[in-house]
Amino acid sequence: MTMLPPLRLTGATLLRDGELQQRSLAFENGRITYGPLPEVDMSGYLLLPGIVDLHGDAFERHVAPRPSAPMPLGAALASTERDAAAHGVTTAYMAQCWSWEGGLRGPDFAEAVMLALQDYRPHALIDLRLQLRLETHMPDTRERFLAAIERHKIDYVVFNNHLPEAIDMAVAAPEKFAAWAGRDGRPLEEFRATLRRASETAPQVARHLCTLAEAFDRMGVHYGSHDDPDGDTRERFRMIGAQIAEFPTAVSAAAAAKAMGDPVIMGAPNVVRGGSQAGNVAAATLIARGQCDALVSDYHYPCLAAAAWALVDKGLCSLPRAWALISQNPADILGLHDRGRLSRGMRADFVVMNEKTRAIEATVAGGRLAYLAGNAAARLLGAVPSMRMAAE
Repeated sequence: MTMLPPLRLTGATLLRDGELQQRSLAFENGRITYGPLPEVDMSGYLLLPGIVDLHGDAFERHVAPRPSAPMPLGAALASTERDAAAHGVTTAYMAQCWSWEGGLRGPDFAEAVMLALQDYRPHALIDLRLQLRLETHMPDTRERFLAAIERHKIDYVVFNNHLPEAIDMAVAAPEKFAAWAGRDGRPLEEFRATLRRASETAPQVARHLCTLAEAFDRMGVHYGSHDDPDGDTRERFRMIGAQIAEFPTAVSAAAAAKAMGDPVIMGAPNVVRGGSQAGNVAAATLIARGQCDALVSDYHYPCLAAAAWALVDKGLCSLPRAWALISQNPADILGLHDRGRLSRGMRADFVVMNEKTRAIEATVAGGRLAYLAGNAAARLLGAVPSMRMAAE
């Protein structure tokens, strides 16, 4: 991808060092820099660090707009990253399941996505990555899973256990259970049999998870747990080294995580909608209590920036603190120390936001234009021809 020419953006309000400042932003060769460079007036705009999204399910809708209508994976990845870039995301972890459910959430499809991403990445506009959501009751796939993450350099895994939910649903809501089975075109009895086989692995799960944790530590993989329902569950995962608490469903689980020094991640849609769509703890409650470190897109990319502004408008956070929840903090959680801030030497990952409308009008990832719209387009594109003419 072609880099933007060296530029200095002037006149905007810049988020740097935890505060809003009236200063310029210079970048060259994909990195933030200093020094005299050709200037573009960006008065009336906010320049904010690019969003680092650690968990996005929205790509599933690009892969299969309808459950029975999957699309070619290359096209789905292109559509996903354009969706993400249009909403300020410069680093996007797509949350792909490795589950006994099968279909689009099974191991075969997960490996197909890894291969597709490997082929697509040289053409990507943003830093597109995979988070793997591993169902705990799959010890028979352990060696295959470890080989896949090593081969494709996956650096983030979370443990899921959706068996209790499935078992309860089969009894209490058989129509929903049947719909779950039918999502991938599977006969109901076949799905019940799959559930029974997964349940029968329960005696092996503890050792299985410990073996995985040891392998992750050797491989430098970050790992955590998803949907911890209580403090005891969070503590059990913490004991094997799963230090990231993603979407704890109760205050007790989040409080336990923070007591143990573990980062807590919640969904941005939870903030925007004013609560959890599943009836779990409200993310804003945890943020107000100092028990949430980062927000992720979950199932809706637009909610990332919208959640930051919702927190500001509710008086829960300043904009620098709210924006850190979707940029600096998630970058720090996964050790991505070259992004999440607008400091010299960092990746030129930033968002150009209209100060009045709060609309994102440009997203720059690694010095490349990933999204451009509105008046910002006229200003930035107007600068490029002049650069070329000067060079000639």
